[in-house]
Amino acid sequence: MATVYFPILLAVVFGLFLAGALWMLGHFTGPKNPTREKLIPYECGSETTGTGGIRLSAKFFVTAILLVVFDVELAFLYPWAAAFGDLGRRGVLAMLLFLAVLGVALLYLVRKGALRWEE
Repeated sequence: MATVYFPILLAVVFGLFLAGALWMLGHFTGPKNPTREKLIPYECGSETTGTGGIRLSAKFFVTAILLVVFDVELAFLYPWAAAFGDLGRRGVLAMLLFLAVLGVALLYLVRKGALRWEE
């Protein structure tokens, strides 16, 4: 069983080694002459204007989290749809239960007003 995962482990180790080796190569061979101009923040080649940023409403963050949650749902739905014919009754019931739980969560969010923009 462990031999099945050996190529994956080998690819991960090789990727980490390559990333580390390239980082070290750039770190040790790159020029090291920090000047005052190089250490200041860079904003598209022009002088900075105003403050660092604007304050966003918390609704944007709630919407972003909801987007991530329902994207993860789609990530679970894709393999289920691909293997739908081979799952049998238990697989279909498990996925329907998963969809029901997410449907209840969506209904809860709608009732609490998490998706409303006015106010």
